[in-house]
Amino acid sequence: MLPAVEVSQSPEDKFREYLASRPRARRFTGPQRDMVRYIFQKHNHFDADNLFDEMKAAGLDVSRATVYRTLNKLVDAGLLRSIDIGPRKYYEHDYGYPQHEHLYCVNCHKMIEFQHPAVEAVVRDVSQQHNFVVQGHSFIIRGTCADCNRAKMTKRRLDLV
Repeated sequence: MLPAVEVSQSPEDKFREYLASRPRARRFTGPQRDMVRYIFQKHNHFDADNLFDEMKAAGLDVSRATVYRTLNKLVDAGLLRSIDIGPRKYYEHDYGYPQHEHLYCVNCHKMIEFQHPAVEAVVRDVSQQHNFVVQGHSFIIRGTCADCNRAKMTKRRLDLV
């Protein structure tokens, strides 16, 4: 896991401020508060259905519709980042977390976060060449993780016996 970045507001306060600043101000509901607290108490990649199931299992009262609507608002507010991978959309912390990239295992769906100065240098250099102002980027490398590769190799060896 990458180190957190210092922020001036709690995720709850930032989301409350976002809702109040909308043209049609929205109130910060109890289920939304529970969602923000639940999401930011741990760091993991999740999809909407996983989040809904986990929150229900934790005894939190939230509807599936509230989860989907609130996730979109949290992305708009800059608190979460959405990552589209094929038919699934994953979410992760954006607020209070450094820019990073991902390795995505197509077998087990594991996401591995990494930072590398060369990636940042390429983004910076290409952007400067084109006089382009970067607002963010997403770099996902798809492949097979070490665990899945190990399992595949063990299975192949057993086939030779």
